[in-house]
Amino acid sequence: METKKPKLGVITDGISRDFEHALGVMTRAGLEYAELQFLWDKEVGDLDKDQMARVRQLVADYKVKVACISRHNFVGMGVNQTEIGDEAYKRHMEGLKRCIEMAQALECPKVRIMSFRREMILFGKGGAESWVVADGAWDKLLELMKGPVELAEREGVELVLETGNNAMVPSAYLGRKLIDDMGSQHLKILWDPGNCLYANEPAYPEGWEALRGGYMGHLHVKDAIVEMRKATVTFCAMGEGELASSFEPAGTHEGTRRTR
Repeated sequence: METKKPKLGVITDGISRDFEHALGVMTRAGLEYAELQFLWDKEVGDLDKDQMARVRQLVADYKVKVACISRHNFVGMGVNQTEIGDEAYKRHMEGLKRCIEMAQALECPKVRIMSFRREMILFGKGGAESWVVADGAWDKLLELMKGPVELAEREGVELVLETGNNAMVPSAYLGRKLIDDMGSQHLKILWDPGNCLYANEPAYPEGWEALRGGYMGHLHVKDAIVEMRKATVTFCAMGEGELASSFEPAGTHEGTRRTR
């Protein structure tokens, strides 16, 4: 069976916010796909016309493809403190619209969104539903997500919602549930298994199996060590953290997880 070549890229400001310098480094490393988050002094969605023209020219000059427009849309907003008509929500919707316009201009199929601010317990049983669940938070998330998803459907782009360690969707499991509940082909999950460690979700098999069947639209790869009782996350070189076994060649995975 023929193996597909992986589409490898990098978030360019992970190299440098100087976009041309970042493109030079990534292309010399053999990476074809650029994910755009911060360029020069601005976040994507905030660039002026001259900066956008410069982006388009550099993308053409370096012969790269833009994989995702990754603004922090809807990050850190409490679902039960946010209403569709309030100023903060409208401001984030306007930012999303600008990101979609940027994606269309760069022939990029994907735009990242975040899933508001995390509520720790969304569902409960055995009496817990009456005492410790954030009442109505999941249903409110679905309500707040309706506008972004409908916008993506109208504009013909794919929203990729990142699994965030401080987000309402911190795991692949909840990502799959969100997509099922929303029922749109224009919403996929941007899986960051390093972030999912803070939801106590191993990348394999739990995370991987949850997103099989067309739920994953984009992937971030990093390694980390999570110490939940200390509320601490430490980023580290790939292969030196809790995802070490996930980076082993196919057939050698032992399903282990390093804990502290």
